[in-house]
Amino acid sequence: MNTTIKRLGDVVEQGMCIGCGLCESVSQGRVKMALTGYGSLRPVHLNTLSSEQQHILLQSCPGIRVEPRTETDSESETHHDLVWGQYYRMQLAWSADAQIRFRAASGGVLTSLALHLLETQQASFILHVGADPSLPLRNRWQLSETRQQVIDNSSSRYGPTSPLAGLIAALDRQQPFAIIAKPCDLNAVHRFAQTDPRVDQYCVARLAMVCGGQSRLSKSWLVLNQMGIDESEVSLFRYRGYGNPGRIRVETNDGRAVEHSYMSFWEDESQWDVETRCKFCPDALGEAADIAAADAWAGGNPVGEDAGFNAVITHSRRGEALFEDAVSQGALIAGEQICIEQMND
Repeated sequence: MNTTIKRLGDVVEQGMCIGCGLCESVSQGRVKMALTGYGSLRPVHLNTLSSEQQHILLQSCPGIRVEPRTETDSESETHHDLVWGQYYRMQLAWSADAQIRFRAASGGVLTSLALHLLETQQASFILHVGADPSLPLRNRWQLSETRQQVIDNSSSRYGPTSPLAGLIAALDRQQPFAIIAKPCDLNAVHRFAQTDPRVDQYCVARLAMVCGGQSRLSKSWLVLNQMGIDESEVSLFRYRGYGNPGRIRVETNDGRAVEHSYMSFWEDESQWDVETRCKFCPDALGEAADIAAADAWAGGNPVGEDAGFNAVITHSRRGEALFEDAVSQGALIAGEQICIEQMND
């Protein structure tokens, strides 16, 4: 594809944009991420980019460039699998905080790692995404500095997100920070680090959720239509959590509340509406992350509610050290180590 992609507009026009937001960040806001009529975030005003900015972005754009972070000097310490990539460990884990574990999307590992980094002063803030307070169906990037801010912006968001729209704002602070994002977003961070050395200087941890594809907002609009609720009426839209996997819950400004099972959202694959780029994704497993956290369901689907577990993959030496530190300091509880066959299942 690199022979046909000459400008960022080509990425959008050929359906390979994931809406990560890096172009908004690099352009210092001249490019804006805007919601399309079909429920995706796409950059507008790309013509305002300089030729240098175009070049930087084409080197980093996850729509056309994806590669793992590898540590060649530590091959004797790591395992390698053709699907899962380089890793130090695969292990079940969950938050040691019972409340976080209960309200989390699964085991609360990413939230607890973020809190551990803040509370041990390894990071000053977390770059991640959360629900837009004014439009709860939608998402926006957030720099969380406190425990409550991290918790308020936790849990899965099945819709378009642009966490990297906040990357330059994070780097400009010149403080240590961690990022929680999708694997494709972290691929962009990895590539961008080769242009901006501040990434490796200040980003102390790159944390990913193993991804099943980014939904367009059209999927959530369909759920609302089935409930007979207009988006303008929504005060809360929770995709899961408060149990594992928990239920989809919608609350309205006039006090109504409607719930559906998690599997009612995902059971019929013909009703999924994921980004085109996701259908060609070469890394849904977070190979550019320090730590990736996955759901841990035998057979790939939940059969009921449980207490919440994550399957954790440490992909880097830094990720392995962070996991061990979080366990030893009581932020995480480590369960059994698991093998490739169990991960595949």
